[in-house]
Amino acid sequence: MHDLERLYRIRFSAADRARRDRIWQVLCEDFFQQYIATTDTVLDLACGHGEFSRHIRAARKIAVDLNPGSKDFLPAGVEFHLGSAADLASIEESSVDVCFSSNFFEHLPSRESLDRVLAESLRVLKPGGRYVAMQPNIRYAPGEYWDYYDHVLPLTHLSCQDAFAKAGFEICELIDRFVPLSTTSRLPQSPWLVRAYLRCRPAWRILGRQFVIVGRKPNFRAPPRP
Repeated sequence: MHDLERLYRIRFSAADRARRDRIWQVLCEDFFQQYIATTDTVLDLACGHGEFSRHIRAARKIAVDLNPGSKDFLPAGVEFHLGSAADLASIEESSVDVCFSSNFFEHLPSRESLDRVLAESLRVLKPGGRYVAMQPNIRYAPGEYWDYYDHVLPLTHLSCQDAFAKAGFEICELIDRFVPLSTTSRLPQSPWLVRAYLRCRPAWRILGRQFVIVGRKPNFRAPPRP
């Protein structure tokens, strides 16, 4: 989509970004950090305003986005690459421990685009490295999913699992209901309430509209599933 910077300026005010940042700090500290060692190299795909890169602890952080304005939100020390997650030519093969993306795949124009993103991610991951993704689940938000102008590709946790397996990933974990659809929905906004929500898994079954998938690159190169 053209003019991403303008669209996100309209969608996210400074107050919205500050609220999102507080929520992401808790999400990183209390949930996503479990997948990432402090010695890891992490690749933040479609990094947006950089909330994940800002709050996750890792030895090396690389961020990729099509929006040149994303660089301005990243903290010092994060390597920014302007470009598409479907073409990671600037990143060496087998050099990344963990790829991460959040609310990204739904913006892709086609399943073929997702295939290219996953193929490139598999290429840059080290053997045994993981792709951790959080995504809106159209199964549990069939109407709200389309309330965003830039949502194009509909996915459930199961269709995304198929895509990961087709690309050659081993599926390590699949959580079909995690957090609400967006930071403007019913997820508690204060950090202590977000922490309480994350520790109360039964609440995920009620409020969760996004899924989490973790795929692992095999230690040997298996051919992609036809």
